[in-house]
Amino acid sequence: MKIKVNPGSDNFLLFVLACLNFTHIMDFMIMMPMGPQLMRHFGIGPQAFSFLVSAYSLSAGVSGFTAAFFVDRFPRKHVLVTAYAGFLVGTVACGVAPTYEWLAVARLLAGLFGGVLGAQVLSIVGDTFPYERRAQAMSIVMTAFSVASVVGVPFGLWLATTLSWHAPFLVVAGLGIVVLFLLWRFVPRLDGHLIKGEKRPHPLAVLTNILKTPNQLRALWLTTTIMLGHFSIIPFIAPYLVANAGFGENHLYLIYLVGGLLTIFTAPVVGKLADQRGKYPIFVIFALLSLIPIYLITNLTSGSLVVVLFVSGLFFIFSNGRLIPTQAMTASVVLAQQRGGFMSINSSVQLLAQAIATYGAGLIIQKTPTGQLLHYSTVGYLAMIAIFASVFIARTVKPVSEAAEPSEPSEPGLAGIVGIKQD
Repeated sequence: MKIKVNPGSDNFLLFVLACLNFTHIMDFMIMMPMGPQLMRHFGIGPQAFSFLVSAYSLSAGVSGFTAAFFVDRFPRKHVLVTAYAGFLVGTVACGVAPTYEWLAVARLLAGLFGGVLGAQVLSIVGDTFPYERRAQAMSIVMTAFSVASVVGVPFGLWLATTLSWHAPFLVVAGLGIVVLFLLWRFVPRLDGHLIKGEKRPHPLAVLTNILKTPNQLRALWLTTTIMLGHFSIIPFIAPYLVANAGFGENHLYLIYLVGGLLTIFTAPVVGKLADQRGKYPIFVIFALLSLIPIYLITNLTSGSLVVVLFVSGLFFIFSNGRLIPTQAMTASVVLAQQRGGFMSINSSVQLLAQAIATYGAGLIIQKTPTGQLLHYSTVGYLAMIAIFASVFIARTVKPVSEAAEPSEPSEPGLAGIVGIKQD
């Protein structure tokens, strides 16, 4: 797919948001493949490493929850630019951290601002694109994950190996300065959700509205369940493959390179299918398919390059395919006036679930004197149960207009293919 890059167009807005996501995701992702290096450098075990990963999610979850009470009172652009500037400060702090303790504090700082970013990006997409085009728009923004995997993580690992583990964070911060300019220069004000000429709702209204709306609660439940299954296994993929399967540490970048390349091609297809065939049916297919690589990865004993890349490639495709319709569904359970607050709560719940899943997995997994990791398969089985349960939860989540009319079908047929304009 070729996206037109014209300042002021919807497609250029997606391009800028994808650039933001690239730096944001790379900052988060680079921690996990550097697991073997960081554990060796600081002399720490799985539990201490899992705290480094979960520290970001923990502070991001808290800040996202707090932001939910005021973000809908400001233009989307102002919130996005402020949060991104703070995130870059935290990333620089990671790059200059001298010790494990300082790195943990720096991750908390980066997460404090990063927790606001994801929700604002999804809110902007939700405000800009109608429901019939939303999944494909989400897939374009989420290609940043693929590009981060293909370019960012391999390059970051090369920097960490060639220079030091500090280097990837400093490079991300440098790229972020360019992205910050793009955000300030080209993202529109986006204040259509602001209530003009009327009394502003109480800040706590976003929370009370969620508590009074079962459909929104089910969307949060869906997010929590998926993240518990997803992030219980992801942080330990690299350490497990190196320590238990005998996979070469110098080949770790290939996992992200191959997986990212695959999702660059599959993500737009999944987005288009979700808009055409229905978000829920596509979610079910990919959620069930993702159980296969989860089982294989957490029980893998072969360090063969072909085997590892095949299994991890399936994991990338199916997990990414599961996430695209999920994001479209959760962004559609509220009206634009409440979307920023709800998506902040949703992002907060997602991040806190990530932190719980990561740290919980670190408590289950044990490291032997020889360096091997035990009980990773147990974590895999728990993850599979969570993903399987999400299929039944997702069935109850409906777009806001349909939530008020439960007798209507959950996915009305779409006349023709409605997608993002392409060359």
